[in-house]
Amino acid sequence: MRKTLLIIAAAALTVPAMPAAADPPPWAPAHGKRAKDARQYHTSANGIRYWRGDDGRYYCKRSNGTTGLIVGAAGGALAGRAIDTRGERATGTILGAAAGALLGREVQRSMSCR
Repeated sequence: MRKTLLIIAAAALTVPAMPAAADPPPWAPAHGKRAKDARQYHTSANGIRYWRGDDGRYYCKRSNGTTGLIVGAAGGALAGRAIDTRGERATGTILGAAAGALLGREVQRSMSCR
């Protein structure tokens, strides 16, 4: 009995494993990650990346405004510190940084991709 089990175990190890069917067939409709990967980006003359959607409209890859937020906060903090000349100037620095961050984020997010 023991030899039989060892022979079956050895035979099971020699048979190659069947690959997992992770991807759907190529003719199936694409959803999720595969649909995003299939997107073909084009670059316009001014460097903005865009793609054509399933509905025929053009869409662009927009920034989320992080760079504008950081640059605006730094510039606003410097401007607020320069404007607030009384006392320790922390209030002007903090308010300037907050206002600059909001302004910089909105400026960057409002950039059109046309």
